Amino acid sequence: MITCSKGIKDTRRRILETAYEEFYRHGFQSGSLNRIVADAGVTKGALFHHYDGKQALGYAVVEEIVGSLIRDVWIEPLSQSADPIRDIQKIVRGVIRRGAGSGLTQGCPLNNLAQEMSPLNEGFRRRLESIYIAWRESVEEAIARGIEAGSVRKDIRPRRVAGFIVASMTGIIGTAKNAKSRELMAEAGDVLIQFLDTLAPDKK
Repeated sequence: MITCSKGIKDTRRRILETAYEEFYRHGFQSGSLNRIVADAGVTKGALFHHYDGKQALGYAVVEEIVGSLIRDVWIEPLSQSADPIRDIQKIVRGVIRRGAGSGLTQGCPLNNLAQEMSPLNEGFRRRLESIYIAWRESVEEAIARGIEAGSVRKDIRPRRVAGFIVASMTGIIGTAKNAKSRELMAEAGDVLIQFLDTLAPDKK
């Protein structure tokens, strides 16, 4: 019974991860269930056993894969940060470094789906916005802790700065994707890192 249950979970996860790659590469609307089935090595019956159609599969990709990516890259690393300037700069450098590869051709999976599906499907929009909210809140809370710890200027407004950082990151990756320019991505990332330095208290 345990083996059977594990096999079902493995099949579901394989379908989900394959669907993520398909939607990331081709977009949700152009994504093909036939390709997902073939690439995952499952039957259509198995897919529909776990997901009630393409929309339900897309929602699961957003909630379980895209949400986890943002949580792993941003939310968890900042959850205990008392020096958010340095920690956010470290994250930005890592994202820019990794983005210089796949990001130039495929962009940010969260922003891609938001641009494509938010105007068309309220279910997608709500799910994507919940990820953006969690991302912004994680940055906001880290900056607030930095103010209390003395590593961030006291006149900084955490909510506004968090919104700017999230918008900047998605914009940097999106414009570099369109331009297919590693140089643009690196230069824009450097400017964001320099901006973050201005949040630090003046050293006397």
